[in-house]
Amino acid sequence: MATFQQKLTLPISAEKLFQWHEREGAFERLCPPWDPVKILHKDDHIRDGAEARLQVKGPLGIPLELEVIHEDYVAGERFVDRQVKGPFKSWRHRHLVSSVETNTKQDSSTLTDHIDYQLPLGFLGQLGGGSMVKSRLSQLFNYRHEVMKHDFLLHSLCEENIGNEKLHVAISGASGLIGQALHALFTTGGHKVTVFSRSPGPHTRVWKDVDQVPKLDDIDVVIHLAGESIAQRWSTAKKKAILESRVHRTQAISTAIAELKKAGKSAPKALICASGVGYYGDCSHQDEVVDESGPLGQGFLAEVCKAWEAACEPARSAGIRVVNARIGVVLAPQGGALAKLLLPFSLGLGGPVGDGKQWMSWISLHDVVAALYYCSFNPDLSGAVNLSAPQAVTNADFSQTLARVLKRPAFLPAPAFALKLVFGEMAKETILSGQRVKPQKLIDQGYTFLHSSLEEALRFELGRVKLS
Repeated sequence: MATFQQKLTLPISAEKLFQWHEREGAFERLCPPWDPVKILHKDDHIRDGAEARLQVKGPLGIPLELEVIHEDYVAGERFVDRQVKGPFKSWRHRHLVSSVETNTKQDSSTLTDHIDYQLPLGFLGQLGGGSMVKSRLSQLFNYRHEVMKHDFLLHSLCEENIGNEKLHVAISGASGLIGQALHALFTTGGHKVTVFSRSPGPHTRVWKDVDQVPKLDDIDVVIHLAGESIAQRWSTAKKKAILESRVHRTQAISTAIAELKKAGKSAPKALICASGVGYYGDCSHQDEVVDESGPLGQGFLAEVCKAWEAACEPARSAGIRVVNARIGVVLAPQGGALAKLLLPFSLGLGGPVGDGKQWMSWISLHDVVAALYYCSFNPDLSGAVNLSAPQAVTNADFSQTLARVLKRPAFLPAPAFALKLVFGEMAKETILSGQRVKPQKLIDQGYTFLHSSLEEALRFELGRVKLS
């Protein structure tokens, strides 16, 4: 029988720490992005008898079904996950929560993750996979504990701003990469989340017809993320869809909020609408740093962002706090640019794009979600807000850093002419251009980035943190 144990001490009460684990979204917040899990079934509690069936990645990437049952539940103190079916011969994970006495009035508590497990095939299994399992567990719990520390910091800042009040948040685009993680962050903070979607589902209000905006008078904050993907070849029809999917729905929801406000009815206090750093156009070969006061650039994406942000004007004019979140390149292995680069770079076939001098304003998935959450409760954030890490990098630097994290060479550049041939105008405005953006407003408001360094962010998102 092998054992793994790791402890985390947090500046919160044991009661709050245990409550966090019982809330919707806790499991999703703790799932590492490099080792995706598909939930086949999960009961809505962790008390004795609750079950979860998951699809996990087994050896050689083969999908395996994992079934666990919760037991030994003691409210405020502990619960256990025991494998019923899965890749291990046996697995028992004890989550132990306890208070810590301090010399100050600040509450403190400790979470102990204690796992007893047996590998299949006895001695041969231990010989072949023992050290690998220990390493994977170390990466997993490093990730989980770092996420929890930062999440609890955000939740405490939220309480400082709005007290014990909980928000009712509406999210459009909640099925996307950012939306799913944002949903879980809000629910683990005790907030209520309603999804605006074209299709019915749990906690969902259907928004199929653009002009038929769902009920808003019980919503505190609207976070509007939905829009047609930009990562495709831009035909005339696609460009129209990209523009209209952003402008029309934003205009509709902004107008609906404004009408409630003008009628003296209950209305959302804030509208947070996605935008992009493409607003600044192509600054790829310029050394100056661009903050939120930077001018509108040129090109299709700049015009899309301009129209997208302008569509929020009805709500802004009605006195609603509006945040236009200009999001940089989001780094996550599950989707977006990083997901597309992982295979060639893992095979040693990566390298800079074009001349590699274009600037890349990046942000980790964790920080973009955390920053959106921060914008939801901070009354001093409004207008354009750059959601990017403090230090942009050139494409060449990004390529070298990713290769170093993956322990692969990076000497095969992707020629600009080939990318233009395959992707056309999209390549010219995205892959081959860039902006050196600074998130000045987030910095001024004291937002604490979990990842300010590119290498740190990549190691965290890919499960390759250097552990002591």
